[in-house]
Amino acid sequence: MVKDCRGLALTTVSAQAVTRFDHAVDGYLNYRADMPARMDALLQADADFGMAHCLRGYLLLMSFRADALPTARAALAEARRSPASAREQAHAAALAHWIDGDPLRAVAAWDDILAEHPHDILAFRLAHFVNFWAGRPEAMLASVLSAERHWSAALPGFAAILGCRCFAQEECGHYQEAENAGRAAIRLDPGDLWAAHGVAHVLEMTGRRHEGIAWVEALQRRWDGGNNLKHHLWWHQALYHLEIGDFGKVLSLYDTAFRNLGSPLTEAAPDLYIDMQNAASMLFRLGRLGVDAGGRWTELADKAEARIGDCQSAFTAAHWMMALAATGRDAAADAMLAGMADFANGGQPNAVLTRDVGLPVARAVLANGQGRHDRAVALMRPVLGEMYRIGGSHAQQDVLEQVFLDSALKAGLDADVRLLLERVAGRHRLPPARRRGYAMAG
Repeated sequence: MVKDCRGLALTTVSAQAVTRFDHAVDGYLNYRADMPARMDALLQADADFGMAHCLRGYLLLMSFRADALPTARAALAEARRSPASAREQAHAAALAHWIDGDPLRAVAAWDDILAEHPHDILAFRLAHFVNFWAGRPEAMLASVLSAERHWSAALPGFAAILGCRCFAQEECGHYQEAENAGRAAIRLDPGDLWAAHGVAHVLEMTGRRHEGIAWVEALQRRWDGGNNLKHHLWWHQALYHLEIGDFGKVLSLYDTAFRNLGSPLTEAAPDLYIDMQNAASMLFRLGRLGVDAGGRWTELADKAEARIGDCQSAFTAAHWMMALAATGRDAAADAMLAGMADFANGGQPNAVLTRDVGLPVARAVLANGQGRHDRAVALMRPVLGEMYRIGGSHAQQDVLEQVFLDSALKAGLDADVRLLLERVAGRHRLPPARRRGYAMAG
């Protein structure tokens, strides 16, 4: 029996496969753009390596694409055909739950793995990812605090543990603890994108915009070879500039950084969920502030139309709807809603979430874009307290709250304006600087 770099047994006869598995997991933890090449090399080393097939399936599901599901199912079938330990079989079970539209059962499987194998950083990081996109910051924090007791800087990947603690603490409103963890991770690995991202969130939520700009600018030279997460960090930089009123810089960052269509990575995945969220949410914010986006919405709307019927991410669907509404594509918007409604009848947990939260939010976004502001408020008001369940950080969910605020203001619904502002002001220990920024956008 061979072991990975953290001492966990792997069912393969190939030492090269173990080395390549460690390399692939490291690439996942560090947001490397060359993951396809790493996975190809891994599977070439041992085509019967069950954990390699599980990892392939996991990576496919992390794209939130319906067209990735058949290949993920094939990866699961290969994993189940391969020899496997109990821990590896539990990974295959987690993959199956996720494929079946029940990601929280997958989290439960990873939690069980971690209870016995706290150094299984793949299980840890996947639970962190899914808990985040399920709107469960407290679960993220509980997971990292439980696992971290068994870790130290002597183990490969410890910076990733600290980066996850940073983001979990930030989403729970523990800003100082979050910043300490994130900066500690950067000291260990100055190129750690997730830790850089966590501190960027802290600086956003505490209203330290100039510090945020300096943070991103100082670290970005270390991001060569990184994947689309670096686009999201440039989006954070643009958000700081937006909040200080430097709209020209925001548009420059849009065109040359986080939505740079000249980037080979963006060309390879132009409708990746995080890139679409970055772009649509920024254009919506700019529009609220009277900034002309020019033809930028058109490219996003084209991508949105191509994804009608793909309901793997209700949060992303709201952003697609922003693009369709902004370009007046009412027929495409109606088709998207029909596809979501059809998916919502499926019965699995993801379908129920779309029915209960995703659809009302998407309908409200469309109504806002069509100028039916009373209708937008009526649709969104009942789910304001549930929108977190479709994922996204507080900084990302903010744009959906701005949809509600925009319509409430334009409809003259003063009670709903107060409802939204009181909701924002009461979130964690939101500092005055952050509240002033939100008020400016309102």
